[in-house]
Amino acid sequence: MTRILDELGYYLLPGAGGAGPAGVLDEAKRGEELGFGTAFVSERWNIKEAATLSTAACAATTRLRVATAATNHNTRHPLITASWATTLHRLSGGRFTLGIGRGVPGLYDLFGIPSVTTAQMEEFARVMRTLWSGGVISDYDGPLGQYRTLYLDGNFREEIPLGLVAFGPKSLALGGRAFDDVVLHTYFGPGTLRRCSDTVKRAAVDADRDPDQVRVWSCLATIGDHLPEEVRRARLVGRLATYLQGYGDLMVRTNDWDPAVLKRFREDSVVQSIPGAIDRVATDEQLRHIEELFPASWTENAATGTPEECAARIRAEFEHGADRVILHGATADELAPIVAAYRAGDPATVAGAETAAERTDAPSR
Repeated sequence: MTRILDELGYYLLPGAGGAGPAGVLDEAKRGEELGFGTAFVSERWNIKEAATLSTAACAATTRLRVATAATNHNTRHPLITASWATTLHRLSGGRFTLGIGRGVPGLYDLFGIPSVTTAQMEEFARVMRTLWSGGVISDYDGPLGQYRTLYLDGNFREEIPLGLVAFGPKSLALGGRAFDDVVLHTYFGPGTLRRCSDTVKRAAVDADRDPDQVRVWSCLATIGDHLPEEVRRARLVGRLATYLQGYGDLMVRTNDWDPAVLKRFREDSVVQSIPGAIDRVATDEQLRHIEELFPASWTENAATGTPEECAARIRAEFEHGADRVILHGATADELAPIVAAYRAGDPATVAGAETAAERTDAPSR
């Protein structure tokens, strides 16, 4: 049997959502066919509402794990979120992971929503686990707000994994002590990946948890040369530029990049003229201009080149501290040649092929 690649994940409807939400059905099925272990759902407040897409992906598949990476805990009542997760956990036969993240402060300000704090995310994890274990919380007054009663069902004994999209040291440590999966950000270099992984694992040990039970996911932009040049530019340059729009200071600080480059990017007239997320609305001409605003080293922390070169880059992430790797920025179909190349170099796959050859060559009895 073909080995399930539990160590690999991919995103459904990557970026701005591709052809629309209906595409999630075929993308989930295709990822399961290719052998991915986990499909991730990222939330944008347009046509990528996480609960709907996660449910559709689970319904379209039979084995694939589906995880949000991420939704935000402060956009739904905690009982609604806990009930959604429990419902989908049972509907899918235990294949759902609820992953949250801090979100983009600028969007919160725009919509009048208070920004997320580390204390809130930690408390959210505690409250979810309490509700999923049949507990009741009365007269709550804490980081999540004020609630007279939080309760679902006293018979619940649900073991639903919790994920956290983490960036800074406080969030990384929180992931180690309170969550099951920690998803890192795209464009992290080997040194940054190692440091982040070490932070997560140390925090797990300090919290008397088994660090091997906390999975650190590298989020690796995976854009092979088999894609057209304009598509590659949109995925690499456009996506990085969008991150710099939303939280450039944190990106630069985490990777120890030159802040003067970020300043030049923000002050550029072309960047300022783009009305919205660059990866969604920028033209190829604009992206060509933006590509010149930051050094090539900023996009080198990605899997690019031939499928074989991409596969080698994926394997290197495990050497740099990742437990698992998300092939980010491409659909399952677009990733198919890279998955094939990865399998070709997989020791388990090679061993299985050799065993099959031996059986074929063996004399009949």
